[in-house]
Parts: sequence; C-alpha cells; structure tokens
Amino acid sequence: MAEPLLGPASFWTQANALLRKNLTFQKRNIWTNIRLISFPFVLCLLLLLLQSLVNNILNTATFKCGCQCIDTNGDGQCEKVCGIQYSTINQVATCPILNPPKWPPLLQIPAPQYRAVKTDFIPFNDLPDHSCRRTGSCPATILFTGNNQSFGKFLVRNMVPNYSTLNSSDVLVSLAQNVQGSASRPTLYNLLEPAFFSDQPVYKVQRRCTNISSISVAIQESSMTIQQDVSCARGSPLWRNSSSAVNDELYKGYWKGNPERQINEIVTGYDFLNTNYNSFNVSIWYNSTYKNESGKEFISLVRVGRSMNLASNAYIQLLLGPATTMLFEFVKEMPKPETEWRLDFASILGALFFTWVVIQLFPVVFTDLVYEKEQKLRIMMKMHGLGDGPYWLISYAYFLSLSSIYMLCFVIFGSVIGLKFFTMNDFSIQFVFYFIYINLQISLAFLAAAFFSNVKTARVVGYICVFGTGLLGGFLFQFLIEDTSFPRGWIIVMELYPGFSLYRGLYEFSQYSFTGNYMGTHGMQWGDLSDSENGMKEILIIMVVEWLVVLFVAYYIDQVASSVSGKSPMFLYERFRKKHPSSFQRPSLQRQGSKVSVQMEKPDVSQESEKVEQLLLEPRTDYAIICDNLKKVYPGRDGNPEKFAVRGLSLALPLGECFGMLGPNGAGKTSFISMMIGLTKPTTGTAYVQGLDIRTHMDGIYTRIGVCPQHDLLWETLTGREHLLFYGRLKNLKGSALTQAVEESLKSVNLFYGGVADKQAGKYSGGMKRRLSVAVSLIGDPKVVYMDEPSTGLDPASRNNLWNVVKHAKKDRAIILTTHSMEEAEVLCDRLGIFVDGSLQCIGNPKELKARYGGSYVFTITTSSTYEDEVENMVQRLSPGAKRIYHISGTQKFELPKHEVKIADVFQAVENAKCRFTVLAWGLAGTTLEDVFIKVAHGVQAFNVRGVKSNQVYQGIGPTHPENRYGN
Repeated sequence: MAEPLLGPASFWTQANALLRKNLTFQKRNIWTNIRLISFPFVLCLLLLLLQSLVNNILNTATFKCGCQCIDTNGDGQCEKVCGIQYSTINQVATCPILNPPKWPPLLQIPAPQYRAVKTDFIPFNDLPDHSCRRTGSCPATILFTGNNQSFGKFLVRNMVPNYSTLNSSDVLVSLAQNVQGSASRPTLYNLLEPAFFSDQPVYKVQRRCTNISSISVAIQESSMTIQQDVSCARGSPLWRNSSSAVNDELYKGYWKGNPERQINEIVTGYDFLNTNYNSFNVSIWYNSTYKNESGKEFISLVRVGRSMNLASNAYIQLLLGPATTMLFEFVKEMPKPETEWRLDFASILGALFFTWVVIQLFPVVFTDLVYEKEQKLRIMMKMHGLGDGPYWLISYAYFLSLSSIYMLCFVIFGSVIGLKFFTMNDFSIQFVFYFIYINLQISLAFLAAAFFSNVKTARVVGYICVFGTGLLGGFLFQFLIEDTSFPRGWIIVMELYPGFSLYRGLYEFSQYSFTGNYMGTHGMQWGDLSDSENGMKEILIIMVVEWLVVLFVAYYIDQVASSVSGKSPMFLYERFRKKHPSSFQRPSLQRQGSKVSVQMEKPDVSQESEKVEQLLLEPRTDYAIICDNLKKVYPGRDGNPEKFAVRGLSLALPLGECFGMLGPNGAGKTSFISMMIGLTKPTTGTAYVQGLDIRTHMDGIYTRIGVCPQHDLLWETLTGREHLLFYGRLKNLKGSALTQAVEESLKSVNLFYGGVADKQAGKYSGGMKRRLSVAVSLIGDPKVVYMDEPSTGLDPASRNNLWNVVKHAKKDRAIILTTHSMEEAEVLCDRLGIFVDGSLQCIGNPKELKARYGGSYVFTITTSSTYEDEVENMVQRLSPGAKRIYHISGTQKFELPKHEVKIADVFQAVENAKCRFTVLAWGLAGTTLEDVFIKVAHGVQAFNVRGVKSNQVYQGIGPTHPENRYGN
C-alpha cells in the first residue's frame, strides 16, 4: 500500500476527484445522451417537414391570387387577368391591391335571435318580451347614460333616424349616409368586407321599420357586382341610470365563450358623462369578443369607428342644426403589393413544443440527484472525505455544462435548418434567456431532490412536470396572456412558476418571429424589451431572483434535512457568529452528562468503562476510538414505546486492533455503526475518532476513516479501478502513489487479473462487489475503518483471501468489524464484544471468552433408542451435574461441567458401554465461540423475560428514567 499523505485532501483536490468521476460516468452513458439530444433534433426536423408540406399547400392555386382568362380587346383571344375581383376570401390576402375597395362603415349588429330581451336576470321593463325571437322582430338595443338624461336622449335621437331610404343609383354612398350594420364576423383584412360576401343580411338601423322586411340591391365595387339583401333592424335606445347599470346589463347578457352563444347582445353602449353644450365627453362600450386566431381584438375595431361617428355626428347636429352632417363615407384598407402566404409552424407551435424540449432536462438532473440519494452514493462519498463545498460546486457546474451543451446544440441545429424561431430573434437575447432558465432549472432539481428518495417516483413526477407544464402553458396560460381583460398582476403571479416563465419567454420569441416573418421585418431585439406588451423583461427579472432564492433554499435544506451529519437549522447564524478553526485540533475530551454507579455483574464491561474514563481525563494518541456512554433511543410511533437501540456503550479501541462486534439481529450493532459514521446522531453521550467529536466534527472525521457498509454502495457503470481512483483522490493520493495504491488494492482483493478491474461494477457478482467495497474502505490508508459484515456472500477461498487483507490492514489502524461468522471473528478480531439488547454483555479476546463462558464439555453419543436410558445413567455416574441439551432418535448431547469430570474417565466409560450395547458414534468437544455467543444471548433474553434488571452505568439518568424498566 502507498504511504499515507499528511492531511486531508484540499477543496480543489476533492473537486478534481468528483469532476473526473462525473466525466467518466458521463462517458459510460453516451448512448443515453445521444437519445436525449436526438429528441429536439427530431422535433425540429418534424417541424421543418411540416413547414414544407404547408408551403406546398399554400403554393397551390387555392391560396394564390385569383385569375381568369378574359377577352380584353374583343379579338377572341383571352388573356390571363388576376386581381381581387377574381379572388375568393382565401386568395385576397396574396393579391396586389393598389387601390383597395371602399366599404361602407358598419356597426356590429347582433343576429335577431341573440338581441337583448327581458329575462329573469335582466328584468328591465323597457326590453321586449322574448317572444320576438320567434318572429325575428327583436330590436337592436342601444344603451346610454350620463349626468343629464334629457341631454343624452336628445343626442341618441339624432343618432338613429326614424326612417331612411336607399338611392339605387349610388348604393354604397347611400349606405354610408345611413346607419348600417351586420351580424357577420369581421376578418383580419377588410379588402373584402364579409358583410357583403356572406349569407348574412346588411341591416339598416332606424327607429321604426315599414312592412317591407328586406330589399335586394346590386352593389357595384370596381369591376365587381354584388347582390346584397338589406333588412331593416329597429334601433331601440334605452336609458339607464348609471354606467354601473349599463355594465351590469352587458355582463349579465354576455355568455362567455363562443360568441354565437351570447344570449342578450347589445349593439353598443354610451356614457355621455358630463357632456353639455360646452364640452363633449363620451365613453363607448363595444363588443370585443370577435377576435382572430391569435386573440387580438383590433379586428373588431373596424366596426367601432361607426359607433364613434354616430355620437360625434349627433353632437355636431345638436350644436349646428340637423343640416350639418359629418359623414363617415367609407372604410378602406391600405394598398398592398402581391404577397405570399407565410406560415412559420416553428413559431406557431414553438412555445408548446420547445417548452417540452427545454424542460425535459429537469427530470434528467432531478433523477440523477435522487439516484445518488437512493443508492446512498452521496453518503458514501461524504464518508470518504468529500466535502459539501466541492460536491455542490462540481455537481452544479457539471449539470450546467451538460445543459448548456444541450441548449447550444438545440439552437444551432434549429438555426442551421432555417427555423425562423431561432434565426429571426436576436441570438444574444436567446442566450441570456436560456442561460438564466437552465440555472433556475438546475436549482429547482437540487431543491426537489431533497424531498424524494426513490428514482422511479422522481422520474414519474419529473415527466408529469414536463408534459403538464407544456399543456397548461399552451391551453391555459397562453389564453390568459392574450386576454387583455385578465389582470397583468395575476400573469406575473403565474410566472412565478418557472415552467410558465419558460413558456412566456418562448411565446414572446414565437410571436416576434411569426410577425417578423409575415411582415418581412425582424424578430425580437433588445430594444423590444421596453415594449409594454413584451413580457421578456419581467420574466428575466423573475427568473434571476428565483434562481438565487431557490439555490440558497436548496443548499440550506440539503445541509439541515439531507445532510449526513445533520446540521442545526441555525448553522448559518452560528457560522457567522463563530469562525471555525482552519484545521481540526484535538479537543479536550470531557465526559458527557452525569452517571449513576451501580454494582455490575460484568467486570469486563465495567473495566472497559473505567478505561474510557481514564482516557477522557488523560488523552492518549494511540487510541483511535473512544466511545463515551453512547446511547441511541428511537421515539415511539403508532402507540409503540421508545426503542432503545444502544444503551450507554463505552469502548476504547487502540490503533492496531480489530474489534469484533457479535450479536443477534436487532441487537443495535448497525445503530452503533450509523452513529460512528454520522448517519444518525446519538441521543446522549458521544464518541471521539482520532480526537474529534462525532457530534461536532464529522467533516474532519470523514477524512480519517474508511467504511465498508453492510450493502454495497457502488456506481453500476463505473469499473472497479475507477471506483478506487475516485476514492483514492478523495484521500489525497496523487500521481504514481495513487496508481500504485489502486493496483495493490485490486491485487489484494483478487480483482486485478483477468480484466476484472476494468469491468463495470454492475456486471460484478455479489462477492466481487463485496471485495471491491472492502478495497474502497482501505484505500488511502485511513486510520479508522468500519466494516459491516465484510465477508457476506463470499466463497471460502475469497473469504480466506479477504481475511488476509484485513489481517494485514489492521497493523497500523483501528478496525471495528461486525459479523455473524464466529470463525471470522476468531481469525480476525483481537477483541470481541457480544452485543445484545443494545448493550455490551462481555468484552475480551476469543480465548478469554471461551474460558469464561465455556466451563463445560459437550458429550455426544448415538445408540439404539432402546439404550437411551442406560446412556443417561452412565452420564449421570460420570458427572452428577450433567445436563442433557439435545435428544432425538437415539442421539443425545450432554453438557458436562469441567470440574466434575476427567477426559480419561469419559473414554473409559464409553469403552465399558461398548461391551454392553452398540455405540454407533460418540464425541467429546470443548466450548466453541458459537456456544459462548448462544449462551450469552439466551441468558440476556431469559433475564428480560423474567424482568430481571441488569446492572449498568447510566449516563445522565436517574432511577426513574424509562430505560431502567429494561433489563440489560
């Protein structure tokens, strides 16, 4: 083995060890990484394919400007002529329109079956009865209010004429001079007014209608002739006493959702406020439920202008007389060149799909952290000297590097194949956004990992978050963003959930890239962040603040709840108040608590306790472990009493000694080891390892110990050599010393030859894993080693080889070994302690224990069952105190006190018996260690059953303490 290096490994040495291990682990999972990174690549290619299919469809004649073959000069030869007059609604958007048509301004009039009527929830008597819906005669209601009712009524009277006629010579001008409206939906473009290209009639609004319900007129627009039905709609202006009454009626008559299901629609509402002859002040309500696919309301504003004109025109007529008119002649679209349909599916679907792409990193990081927790690998690393600082630094940087590479490949690939979502938006904004979010996502993974200990559960929860966030973002959050009536403050509250922050940022990128592609402009630039409708600035601020807060909370919870040493919740405050020394110094050893001395029946245990007291008063450097009245009590649950796992254990262990702990299952051996390695805290008492207190200096103790746990804690994808290299670096081994130590360790446990050292640990047999765990515990020459049943699962040859390793290793270190093998205990242990019911029952070397508890021989004889009584009489003559301890089918075992019998007498008695009957087999044996173990264990259990109290030195408790009810 390599000579030990002085001092524990430095911060950067530990960080280097963990980084090398992580990179090796990553190399082993190359195919998993390929599958992970292929998901965004496949998705981008799918979007590209979908975009190509859509482009092919949009390039067909169905979506190109309409054309016809027309004989333009009468020579019988037709020429292809294209334009808006030959186009359908789907084709108009691509046509060149140098002189857009003029359309009369219209009101948005409810269809007859949806016009306002009197109902149970709107009981105004001036509304018509609902029976008018059956005849289609319901009026179109206009609500108005203000500070002056008579003034308001006069204005409304001027807004809606009593009667109007249409001039057939110039129908469009005539329509503009009257009050017209339509129930058809407005569209994105007003190049072709839907009111004149649908089966819905155009309504002429007037105070009363004649018997003629409708007329058909021919409308000439450019080269188009449109036959249109014009119906009369009776306008009914109704006064309300306040704006709140108008608002209440509009609200109650509105069926949220599909506009076609609105049950009590109002044409418009006016609040004239303080309008008088010197001041014109009006607020107008209009129907904003007609929106395009993106949720924008500006389409319905095309028909708001007419409502404003009616109010303005009525006020002018009030001031200047009825002859004065401010005509609103037409609504006209802006001229446009010939264009092509541009639908970028990466922008349309990007917010949803790319949310899934980015957030799928969360379950990857999350499950990796939970895997280390479930397999207790984090604990194993910490017990071999890895500090919290290097662990957090390297783990965070490792996941950040992987996430950054993933996102970089994603953006580069999307840009290379030409997705506008990436190419049109400023790359620096994308870099800042993705960088901040992946930091927040990694911090969240660390925080969530503190609350999970099962990988399968963590994986399910992680992927529920992935798909749930995308679906909630696409089908809930997006609609709330686009709904201008939804409070912006609640949007910010929802964005506190990191998944919605991610979705909002991707949504902003998609909107800017879609608009920029369609309009031929650029995508999102830094200057756009100042736009009030752009939410990117607010989510960047939210994510930065959350990143720092979540990272701090995750670190705090890890130190308090998930830490192996279990720090106090006030550890940050305590660290601030008192600086820890830069290096661990041997503290003064003091006995914890008081004690009550009682007459003891176990002088060896009492002697050990006295030795501990002496060492606490006069410390010695040659004693590596001193346990001072160590106790562990588990609180009662579900009505069960407290469980005393360890009852005041005192033990002193010098260097160069292997101490074996024997005991039945549940005796408290594992609880003792757990306290010594920092997995649990002692209830009372303490222990010192190399002079360091296990309650306060576990971080220092971890650099001095090695642990072979009861269950193998190994990375399935790392080889045996890589395990030892990692743990050797944690023990401050470097260069050739590290290589030599690793090779010697592998050879010592028979894992060096035949390529076994470079095979992944997941492919090892149980025995090979056990040998590797022993090698890990001894690498780096720790002065204290804990081995919990190290030879479990080994074949005889491997077990003997392992025993030789432990024999060699114990020369310059203290070893505590638990085992159920009496043979192993005799071979390896210098001293043994039999641990029953939470306390030591005896301490000594194997020979002393056999001499102390083995004052008898075991005599075994097999005869015919007819001679059993004669055999029993023979044994009684040999030893009056003999006891039969076994009897079945002629085979009997007797325990003969050594002071009552001589071996020669036994031989002579058997020879004499052979003359009288047939002796099939016989034997005489001394007491074995197994006999001692069984005798001590059964004796303690018998005492407990009879309620006999054993004597023990208790720490800090009086005779009324609950523990005194239990025997020892």
